Amino acid sequence: MKRINKFLPFIFSLIILVSCNNNKTTPQVSDLDKLRNSNNPAVQMDSMQAINSITKQKVQELLDLSTLYLSGKRDTEIDTVIYSQMEGYFHKPDSTTFKNLFREMDSLKAKSVKVNKLEVYKDYDKKDTLDFAKFNVEYFDGKNKSLGTFEKNAQYILMSTPKVNKEFKFYFLNFYSKPLVKKDSTSVGVTK
Repeated sequence: MKRINKFLPFIFSLIILVSCNNNKTTPQVSDLDKLRNSNNPAVQMDSMQAINSITKQKVQELLDLSTLYLSGKRDTEIDTVIYSQMEGYFHKPDSTTFKNLFREMDSLKAKSVKVNKLEVYKDYDKKDTLDFAKFNVEYFDGKNKSLGTFEKNAQYILMSTPKVNKEFKFYFLNFYSKPLVKKDSTSVGVTK
């Protein structure tokens, strides 16, 4: 019995070590692949549906962070952390990145936001393919009363990560942007 008690901690340590090593050998699967290859037929998605789902999630997260940031004094340490986290959603953030968003939310005194009817689409400008999301934003006040629903646009980009195959990083290029206006190809001239 004493011999078994001496080896018991050694056996438990060995089991834990083996189980830890087994966990490290499983390959990493991207979120996009998880959604696309799910065994549940109700959850299986094609690439466009997966992008639509991820885009809606990113838009909602950014708007939630915005309401959290605007509810603070905007000069505390936590506000700085929230603001830098918001900048992480953008490919190249600058001082005008949140201008339209903050102005609208401040004017409505919105305390929470809900994203509805998000649809992703592609637009073409010369030889470039641009990715956009069109969505409805419903603002609510402090008593959860609706302040209105507004149609908004955002331009985004999916950048492949060089280290991981089939994995993309999601960034907004413009948020609350106006959709591209197609220019007429006819030149201005004299009409008779």
